[in-house]
Amino acid sequence: MIIFSKRLSMINLEISDSKINIPNADISKPKFTINNETKKIYVTANKGNFLNNNEILLKDNVRFKSNEFSIETEKVIFNRDNQTAQSKTKSLFKSKNTTISSDGFDIFDSGDRIVFYGKSFVILK
Repeated sequence: MIIFSKRLSMINLEISDSKINIPNADISKPKFTINNETKKIYVTANKGNFLNNNEILLKDNVRFKSNEFSIETEKVIFNRDNQTAQSKTKSLFKSKNTTISSDGFDIFDSGDRIVFYGKSFVILK
């Protein structure tokens, strides 16, 4: 009985040590591109987690940048297959003459359409 309990204690110790080393992200510094016929939108973040074969949760300092605009937020679900993105966190859109602060957004049609959600504040210059 004593040998069994010592072995069990060692197994618990090994399990707790392995939990400490598990990273909280599947991807470090992920980079993607949304391509369409007229432009490219570069997508970057500090961390990413695979949700399934096509969807990735991008976290921490997520940025969408093209020659025409940029969007910054903290969490986005990016679909690599459909080239779409969805965020339900505070977002800031900036372009040459427009700034939009919103509670989230959807990017679809390969980046040709962006829909902003929730309370939105628009500044036109």
